[in-house]
Amino acid sequence: MFDAKGLLDQFLGGPGGQSGQSGQNGQSGQSGQSGKGGGAGEFLKGAGGGALAGGLAAILLGSKTGRKIGGEALKLGGMAAVGALAYKAYRDWQAGKEAPAAPPARESVPMLPAPSGTPFNPSSESGQQTLARHLLRAMIAAAKADGHVDAREQARIFAEMDKLPLGADDKAFVMDELRAELDIDAVASAASTPEEAAEIYTASLLAIDIDNTAERGYLAMLAARLELDDALVAHLQQTVAAAAGKAAQPVG
Repeated sequence: MFDAKGLLDQFLGGPGGQSGQSGQNGQSGQSGQSGKGGGAGEFLKGAGGGALAGGLAAILLGSKTGRKIGGEALKLGGMAAVGALAYKAYRDWQAGKEAPAAPPARESVPMLPAPSGTPFNPSSESGQQTLARHLLRAMIAAAKADGHVDAREQARIFAEMDKLPLGADDKAFVMDELRAELDIDAVASAASTPEEAAEIYTASLLAIDIDNTAERGYLAMLAARLELDDALVAHLQQTVAAAAGKAAQPVG
């Protein structure tokens, strides 16, 4: 049975991702050495992430942003980490605060989980699974935004996935999302509340580094489709950047 929340924990690290299997066959560190960056695999492997975090996340979501936040994410779990970031930014925006500046290098930014029963942290198992599925789709879509994951790259990722201890349903989900055409409207339409829209945007920020025109354009379009206020977008960008210890890159 497909466990979206568990898979998201594997992507970002966390209790669900600490399977301990990454060190059994030595493949997870190797599988991240192509595409957008192998460092994510080594970081998550060293931080206690499971085989998926050491392999699939590294080759698919090799963003420096996600890597640098991984240490804090491990304390909460993947979905809880996304929710914590989005909740802080949303709460500060509602309070009329200024978007935070990036902290000094290597300064740890504590993550406090969002209150249970809020859109950021559903209390029911079904609510958590639905949200996790939406966040996974958002992250995979963002990873495809710069055209990096083409047909050849998909074939390579599928080959690497066969080396990882993934369930059939997990593999099928990732394969289907990779093969699907990039559909920003489908990503945005998954948001049923403004809070979930903020969380989907946050997950997208974690999946990529805003270092080219295609990625900036994708995030700008996503923010518009999600109907996010410009000031909230700035808070989300700055909060994620601050947690990664770097300056935010405006996307328009």
